[in-house]
Amino acid sequence: MESISRSEVRAFGEERPAAFFRDVVEALADSFDPANVAVYERVMSAWGLCRVATAQTVPSQVEAVYVLSRVTLGADIKITSVIIDAMKRRFPDARIVLVANRKSAGLFEADSRVEHLEAQYPRTGPVSARIAFGHELRARLDGVRRIVVDPDSRMTQLGLVQVCEPENYFHFPSRSYDSPDNLTDLTNRWLTETFDVSGTAYVAPQALAIGGERPRVAVSLGVGENEAKRIGGDFEADLLRKLGATHRTIWVDRGAGSEEARRATAAAEASGGSDRVRFWEGSFAGFVSVIMQSDFYVGYDSAGQHAAAAAGIPLVSIFKGAPSELFRNRWAPQGTGDRTVLNADKLTQAQILTML
Repeated sequence: MESISRSEVRAFGEERPAAFFRDVVEALADSFDPANVAVYERVMSAWGLCRVATAQTVPSQVEAVYVLSRVTLGADIKITSVIIDAMKRRFPDARIVLVANRKSAGLFEADSRVEHLEAQYPRTGPVSARIAFGHELRARLDGVRRIVVDPDSRMTQLGLVQVCEPENYFHFPSRSYDSPDNLTDLTNRWLTETFDVSGTAYVAPQALAIGGERPRVAVSLGVGENEAKRIGGDFEADLLRKLGATHRTIWVDRGAGSEEARRATAAAEASGGSDRVRFWEGSFAGFVSVIMQSDFYVGYDSAGQHAAAAAGIPLVSIFKGAPSELFRNRWAPQGTGDRTVLNADKLTQAQILTML
């Protein structure tokens, strides 16, 4: 990046934001290399952003704790929920307000301690518009005795946009650790150092009544439009066929888009066991309720694995196309149930199926 001027960086982010975030921002963030944190901050300085030092002194009295969403559902379970749980313990009399979109808020809808402040971060559009969102957010996080806890959110461009006074701002630097540890462990390390309390990942969606004989298995074939996470060929049909041999009901999430729905339907039909398959078509929070009422969960690296882990449901997570072993270590699901994480880049399809 040293050979590229700030004006060129800015033009890239304004004119081709999708490529900018995919090829520059996410590449730097997903490396989990502390040296790349400084590179990221130099990149974002093209928009006049810089990190402001904050005093990590917890106020003696707090009326409200604003916890920012990480924007993605999986991260809001794996990281944000841990912070919410810790804040409930640390400040039992304070309002706990999750600043998030409706999808993320749905994950905690049944938790009476958690309020919701609607905040729809623009995941498309130029960098300047996304930064403006953070500045506008500042006016909404009101209150005299309140703090803001930032789990390294895209809402603040990973801690670079000031959404409150520095003395009331607590930022978890999730990408700055020189450690192979899991993100859940790192979150708790920071919480203990900062607030002298730890938390537990959890989900609390509105409970839904689901059908199907037990044992039930919940399956997610979604990859968030990242085809590198998928296993091609007949794998998905073979997967459902294998699960049908041991489970009376297979709940399959049809996903958020028409292509994922088409793939899920095709896999069920090709498996020869479509009579055992039931499709979930609705909110992700609803599918989390399905997972919580199942006996087993299987899916690609996605939000579903973190929901299963938080709910203590035994699971198999299939990682494919991960940028590094460190990335897998960071994002591997953690919870109280049995968890198996498979590196699909080093295993054949047949080997994966035998491990289910």
